[in-house]
Amino acid sequence: MRKIIFSISLIIFGFSVSGCSVFMAAHQPDYKDLSFLKVGVDRDTVLINLGVPAVTEKHKDGNEVDYFKFRQGYGMGNKTARMLWHGTADIFSFGLWEVVGTPSEAICNGHDVAIKITFDSKNQAKDITYLKTR
Repeated sequence: MRKIIFSISLIIFGFSVSGCSVFMAAHQPDYKDLSFLKVGVDRDTVLINLGVPAVTEKHKDGNEVDYFKFRQGYGMGNKTARMLWHGTADIFSFGLWEVVGTPSEAICNGHDVAIKITFDSKNQAKDITYLKTR
């Protein structure tokens, strides 16, 4: 009888603590496709894809320099596979997987990207520099 109560308690405990790594995997930052970033791209296209720059500098020669900073994340396929892995591991380990899964999701949460883009007087990119990619 004690074994049955212990087993049921362990299963209930496992299901009650499971889900943190699954939730974290689902809410990782999204992947931003940067293939559009080429010399000659319009500033409007850059703003639509990357959002508002962190800093904008206006130079006397009519050029503008925008600095973008964001967290590069993962695609939907990657997120889904990680969620399924964590969920399955939670079930088969009665929630003990969270000891490994939650810290791993905290560490693997994308990487910082910083980009400097110089635009000419026609608002077209004339120089693109990746300042930080890891």
